[in-house]
Amino acid sequence: MNFNLSSWALRHRPFVGFSIVLVFLGGLFALAVIHQREDPDFAFRIMVVRTGYAGATAKEVAEQVTDVLEKKLQDLQSLDYLKSYSKPGESVIFVYPKQDIPARDLPEFWYQARKKIGDVRPFLPPGVAGPFFNDEFGDTYSLLYAISGEGLG
Repeated sequence: MNFNLSSWALRHRPFVGFSIVLVFLGGLFALAVIHQREDPDFAFRIMVVRTGYAGATAKEVAEQVTDVLEKKLQDLQSLDYLKSYSKPGESVIFVYPKQDIPARDLPEFWYQARKKIGDVRPFLPPGVAGPFFNDEFGDTYSLLYAISGEGLG
């Protein structure tokens, strides 16, 4: 004996009608509740602090800029670790917060990092450019070009 879905649906019209209405209402609810975004929210958990010190050797940059900034950044409560390098004329520090900080609290962490560095800014040697901060790696921009013409469909 074969099952015939069409005849079963005709025999159980109230149930089929109720199911259709239920699926329709579920779709409307999902449309109202589910957020529609092209790209999902994603928090980058890194800040780059770049400082220029023209004419200084890598050792001078490390001792007079990188070490001073790193010592102050280590006062951050939710700091996980720092990575840095110094080269002639430039210091770069990567600031990593703890992984258990919620994404919504990251802007406050970046603000506190900026404040800490602002506290030692007057103690940096004259001629230092910066420090400059970059914590907006998630902001991306794109362009889309389309070529059309006769016969290209």
